[in-house]
Amino acid sequence: MESSAFSSSSSDSGTIAASDQNAERSRRSGDAHDAATFEQSRRWHDILWAGIFIIHLIFLGIIMAVFGFDTFKHRDRLKLGWFTGLLRTHKHGLTEDYWSHYAVAGGVGTVLGVSWLLLLGFRANQMMKLSVHILTTYLAVISVLCFWALQIFWGMFFAIGAALQFLYVISVIDRLPFTMLVLQKAMKMVCSLPEIMRVAYAFMLVVLLWMALWSFGTSGVVASSLFSVRCWWVLLIFSVSLFWTGAVLCNTVHVIVSGMVFLNLIHGGRDATSTPANSLIRSLRYALTKSFGSICYGSLFTAAIRTLRWEIRGVRSKIGNNECLLCCVDFLFHLVETLVRFFNKYGYVQIAVNGKSFNRSARDAWELLQSTGVEALVAYDCSGAVLLMGTICGGLITGTCSAVWAGFRFTNIDRFTDIVQFTVIVQFTDIDRVFIIGTTSMLMGMVLVGLAMVVVESAVTCIYICYAEDPLLIQRWDAEFFNQMSETLHQRVQHRSARTREVVTNSQLDYRVRQCTSF
Repeated sequence: MESSAFSSSSSDSGTIAASDQNAERSRRSGDAHDAATFEQSRRWHDILWAGIFIIHLIFLGIIMAVFGFDTFKHRDRLKLGWFTGLLRTHKHGLTEDYWSHYAVAGGVGTVLGVSWLLLLGFRANQMMKLSVHILTTYLAVISVLCFWALQIFWGMFFAIGAALQFLYVISVIDRLPFTMLVLQKAMKMVCSLPEIMRVAYAFMLVVLLWMALWSFGTSGVVASSLFSVRCWWVLLIFSVSLFWTGAVLCNTVHVIVSGMVFLNLIHGGRDATSTPANSLIRSLRYALTKSFGSICYGSLFTAAIRTLRWEIRGVRSKIGNNECLLCCVDFLFHLVETLVRFFNKYGYVQIAVNGKSFNRSARDAWELLQSTGVEALVAYDCSGAVLLMGTICGGLITGTCSAVWAGFRFTNIDRFTDIVQFTVIVQFTDIDRVFIIGTTSMLMGMVLVGLAMVVVESAVTCIYICYAEDPLLIQRWDAEFFNQMSETLHQRVQHRSARTREVVTNSQLDYRVRQCTSF
């Protein structure tokens, strides 16, 4: 009787499992049909911002070409000084004298971005650890060199940056093992989709083409009037334009990669029969057409708000019992959390999958993470900060290479003894030119390296969104990683509950103490 009961229960379990598998298949096929239907009805969003971005590119492109051509091979070709008053008595060379330095910056930034992406595929854990520790060291070294050159302001600036970076790493040191695990799995996902790498390289080429025009105009401005106040304002406008353009291109790659990774997870692999054909072309087409306005809009605010959130979280976790400081930081924290609700990188996944506007996508993604509790896991993860460290480090290396070459070229160093006194020589001669070339080259390097980093970051965001929508997607992809994520999420939820109970208990005790003292 026991054996018959066991056999009957086994057959019932097999029947239930088979029915569950059939239901799952039908649900997936229904989802695929609904997705195909939705793709046909996908609408345009945030068209105004796409128009503003394109007009800004055309307008600034013309201005850059004019400024660069005005001092190309001959000074004051177009007589801009007569119209604007920008060109004065201080004239330092021609456009081609500075353009070559930006060519070095573009080459160094491209090599760093491609090398970083390739090395992440082979030694992801080691490269992430290097990103965390090398930035602090590099900032400290630059600070020492600035002090040696008697540049006190910049020495203090880089020293404070190194100190803040060190304090941030110390504040999140316990989160790094889980962060490294998530980054390794994200890199595993990226390596399983080689077409993603080709997308990153293609967009890097597009960025280089735009940087050729951008650096042409910047070189013309620097050669025209180095010490003019208007020169600095023009360079600031050019830098903001490059930052926005780089952010738009990075987030376009983000949307394309997110769509590819999401399809790979939801259909069980790129070779699955249910995977749509030409998924890369579809993702690329939607990112550059109907979703492009949302990408342009989100690129203005997302990076700044996300960086501010990381810093406030790191400070907030190390304040202790200082109630006054904790109150101020909590106010900033809640303010930034409100902004994060409408501007977060997870909204790009919703844009890629559902084709919504940016604000709606960001709000829906954040509500999904909070309603499922996955937001506790996202807050514990530092993968975005680690990737940002690698981006900043790549920019610093690029800026240093261009600045050093500019210093050697402008000071005409011929002997080894002069190299020892290089920083002191630069201090008294061409520090302004070297500083301008170094800072603008650093921005170019950050954009190029950031394009490589955004591929991994897109895979990370997709993993969290898929885990929040359907944890079985992650379990089917990597069961061991699913168990580790579930265990970490359980620990973080327990930790938050314990902190909430502690805060409530302390508040109740303080209230009772005040009541007793009042009597």
